[in-house]
Parts: sequence; C-alpha cells; structure tokens
Amino acid sequence: MAAAPYIVTRGVVLRETETKEADKILTLLTADRGRLSVIARGVRRKGCKYAACAQPLAYSEWTLYQKGEWYYANEGATLELFSGLRGDLDALALGSYFAELTEAVTQAEVPAGELVSHLLNGLYALSALHKPPELVKPAFELRLLCLAGYEPLADSCAYCGVPDPEGPLLDVVQGVLRCRRCGEGSSMLSMPLCPASLAALRHIVYGDPKRLYSFRLEAEPLARLSAAAEAFLTAQLERGFRTLDFYKSLRDPLQ
Repeated sequence: MAAAPYIVTRGVVLRETETKEADKILTLLTADRGRLSVIARGVRRKGCKYAACAQPLAYSEWTLYQKGEWYYANEGATLELFSGLRGDLDALALGSYFAELTEAVTQAEVPAGELVSHLLNGLYALSALHKPPELVKPAFELRLLCLAGYEPLADSCAYCGVPDPEGPLLDVVQGVLRCRRCGEGSSMLSMPLCPASLAALRHIVYGDPKRLYSFRLEAEPLARLSAAAEAFLTAQLERGFRTLDFYKSLRDPLQ
C-alpha cells in the first residue's frame, strides 16, 4: 500500500487540545482547505522542532498527511507568531476571541481564504499596529459577519429609504437600518446609533477591507458602534463565546 501523500498548507491555530502525554489536537484554519483537525504528535516534548507552530494564534506553514478522518503534522515552519499579543493580556484575550468567533463561522474542509485574511489582519492590527482594542473589536465582528453571509443592510432606512435616517437604529434581528419612527414594533432588539457611528458602520461593511481599521471615533460613538456590533453578532449567531466573557472580565473586573 502506497504511503499517503504529503499536503503543504498554511494555517492559523484557532484552538489547541492537549492529549496523551505529549500530543496536541490543533484546529487549523487554512485558506485552501478550510478548517482542519490536526494531530501534532510529540509537540509538547522539549526539543520538538515545530512546537512554536502549535501555539494558539500562530500562523505557520504545515506539512501534513491524512490517515482516515484525521490529519497528522509532519513538519511546521512559523510565519508569524504575533509576538505583540503575547505580552499584552487584553490583546491576547481579544485575539483568542477572534479565533473562537472565526471558528464558529467556518466549516471543515471548505476553502476560507477571505476569513483567513480577515483573521490575520485583525491579529496584526492588535499585535503590530497597536490599534485600540475597543476599535478593532466591533470592526472585526461586523466584517466577519459580512464574510459569513450576515451582512447588515446599512445604506438607508429599510422602511422609508432615507439614506441618512433620523435617530438611526440598527435592528439586530432583521439586520437592517431604520429611522427611530420607522418600523416601530417590528423588533424589540434595535440598537441606537448616531451619525458618526453609522458612518463607521458603513465604512466597515462597505469599505475597502485593507482600510478596515483606519477610522477614528470619539468615545461615545465608539461605544454605540461596539454595543450594536456585539448585539448584532449575538442575535445572528444565537450563541455566546467563552473567550468574549474572559476578555470582558479583564476590561471590567466587576462583571
């Protein structure tokens, strides 16, 4: 019987699970093969040549082989470790949330090039560019939802068609923009915006992905954008995230 051919791919470690004495099961997100479960044998042993590749959030080139339903690691070479995250607990916690969130919207072995790029850009914004976490978080969430097929309709009021709604609200269940007086009673879950936070929302949803984190907002509009983004995400995905709870506990120990 011929040996299984090797597969070379690049991926981000979304999650690790320690198993047996020195092994890990890694959840990798790759552009060409989507989400993969990979067994990395002996990776926890001192002296393992690709131990750095198996860290959460590491981006590496992997040589794998498949045996049954599992992939096994043969070699690994790090491409980006995002070292700027590892000395900042808040940034690391937010990056871990980005990984868990990305995993939630990906499928096994379905190509995910745009999602990989989005995750890498988000981690880079925190690690190397040192963008404020409170700005990166809503931008990452909203753009990820767009890529996953949950893009909100934010170009005009969904009811009257006015491009600049009076007292704008984001209906997080229907995923539409509305005026304060339009659509009353259609959904109890609508989050208030303002002209500045609405402009930022449109930049995130409709703008150039390469300039995703290039906007600025004062504290109050940013708080509105953040609350709307998180509420929209929760309503659309209908689940919570353990890593988000941890991140929030760091930002507000009283939560």
